[in-house]
Order: sequence, then C-alpha cells, then structure tokens
Amino acid sequence: MRLVIDAGNTNIVMAVHDGTGWRGIWRISTDAQRTSDEYAVWLFTLLKHCDIDPAGITTAVIGTVVPAALYHLRRLCREWLYCEPLIASSDLDWGFEIKMDTPSEVGADRLLNTLAAHQIYGGPLVVVDFGTATTFDVVDQDGAFIGGIIAPGVNLSIEALHQAAARLPRIAIGRPQVVIGRSTVPAMRSGIFWGYVGMIEGLVARIRSELGQPMKVIATGGLAPLFAEGTTIFETIDSDLTLEGLRLLALRNPTPSLANDWKRQPTGD
Repeated sequence: MRLVIDAGNTNIVMAVHDGTGWRGIWRISTDAQRTSDEYAVWLFTLLKHCDIDPAGITTAVIGTVVPAALYHLRRLCREWLYCEPLIASSDLDWGFEIKMDTPSEVGADRLLNTLAAHQIYGGPLVVVDFGTATTFDVVDQDGAFIGGIIAPGVNLSIEALHQAAARLPRIAIGRPQVVIGRSTVPAMRSGIFWGYVGMIEGLVARIRSELGQPMKVIATGGLAPLFAEGTTIFETIDSDLTLEGLRLLALRNPTPSLANDWKRQPTGD
C-alpha cells in the first residue's frame, strides 16, 4: 500500500491506496510546527479505525506547497513507516511538458492536478482548484501545462473584508437565494458567492477565447461542490484530483531508497 500526502496551506490530506482503490482519506489542519510524532499518533489512530495495518504501507509520496511542513512529514514516513517518500517537484518525470518561464516556480499541486486531469479526462482542459488560492490550470491537448491564473481564495477574500472594513463581520460562505442583499450579511454573501461565480465564468471564457478552442472545465477543492450550485460551467467535480495526481506521479518515478540510518531495526532477542 502507498501513503499519499497532499500538504496545502490550509489542510493536509493523507490517504492510503491499496493498488485498486482508496482505503481511507483523512484531513488535518496545516501546522508547520506539528511534529512527526504528532502526525503519527493522528494517522495511526485513523488507520486502526479503518482496519489498515501500518506495516502494509511500504511506499509514500508527498506533494506540498508548504516547505516548512515537509521536514516533519518526511520524518513521519521514515520513522514510523520505514520508507523514503517521493517528493513531488518539477524535476521529476511528469510525462508532460511544463511550458512556463520558470518551471520550478509552479506549485506541485498545480502540476499534480494537470497530470491527473489529463489522464482521466483528456485535453484541452482547465482545472479550477478552490484552495487557499483559487487557481486555474490550463492544459493543452497533449497534456502540457501551459500556464494559468492565480486569484485570491474565497476564505482569504472573506477574511480581508472583515479585517479591512471595521463594520463588516466575518461571515460563513453559502449560496444566497437572491442576488440583492437586503442587509449587510446577505449583501456580503452575495458578493462573495456570485462574485466568484462571475469571476470563474468570465476567466474561463477569456481562456477559451485566447486559445480559440472549447475546453473542458474540471473543478476540485473543498468549495467546488458549493460553487457548482451556481454555474453550469463545470463538466465534473473531482475532489480527489490532487491525490490521484500524486499516485500517478509515484507510478511514473522510481521509489526512493531509505538510508541505512532509517531502516527498520530488528525486534526480539
């Protein structure tokens, strides 16, 4: 079995794949100071709950946009699962061209979405990922990553409104029943929800116009189902897209070897 770790700015997702399907997918808030031991207590408790033997996990892959979290996640794999994790980076074999001025600057999550989306859905396509930032990843017919758009995430925008305007409260995101708000909170909710729907539809239209061709639009990220209620632009919602990208990346690249210092020590007399 393989442990797959997707470390984002807001949440870290860990999942176990047994070669035929996902045995479990779990989330924990991102904290760069959380130690490998703390991760292990959390993860092993969930593994036991799902009747998964940790000894059956023999490989691991990590994708992260939070460099400070990588140290402890790598130690989790080494100290507790006795395997060296593959780390997603632009210098691995992705199976597609990264057509960016500086490929090393592209977040691993965007490349992972590209890999999985093209393999599953074909191209050309746009992947809209509702994360800490809302990203639009553009993939051509051959699967190459040709660029995209990075916009502030929904929760960042909500927090910015609250912090910058003294009389505006912090609100929860939801789909308003009407566009015109009759008081402050409904007006804010309408601005966030319908504003993002308008941004998504407008940017996708501009991408299609710039490239001069129709493109599939795939949504992923925690808020994708909510915003799909307000638009028909998404062909499908795939909540596990980044995890699938990590799994596919690990299949394409050699499994790293664990250094002797970290290898499982014999037990018994």
